[in-house]
Amino acid sequence: MMIVTLHEAKPSEVSLKYVVIFMKQGEDWVLVRHRERTTWECAGGHIEPGETPDEAAVRELYEETGAEEYTLQPLCVYSVSSAELPESYGMLYFAAVEKFGPLPEYEMEEIRSFSELPQAVTYPGIYPVLLGRVNEYISKL
Repeated sequence: MMIVTLHEAKPSEVSLKYVVIFMKQGEDWVLVRHRERTTWECAGGHIEPGETPDEAAVRELYEETGAEEYTLQPLCVYSVSSAELPESYGMLYFAAVEKFGPLPEYEMEEIRSFSELPQAVTYPGIYPVLLGRVNEYISKL
């Protein structure tokens, strides 16, 4: 079983490995589908050596969606652990996207808008907790 924890820690206080970006365009959620999977996911991925979490989020958002005009807000540090895996940390973001360009030729096959998150997501043990934090942020806008 996955344990997902939201932290009040500052990004500099933990060793961050990942970024996850929940996106909306207008009222719709925007998710991507990796060419090797049938499930949907948020943009995101590993933070490269020498890269800040914010730089990684900008890079991943473009590489996985082609987003060209958007606002990007860091929300919180999160961690994921299980009996088999040690705890690892990531940074959660929210992006309000105004304009997408063509989908770049990387690992994503498709981008799609949804009125609500679909059942078939790549990380069903992680996304509900992160989505709760994103919805809390959105409700205050």
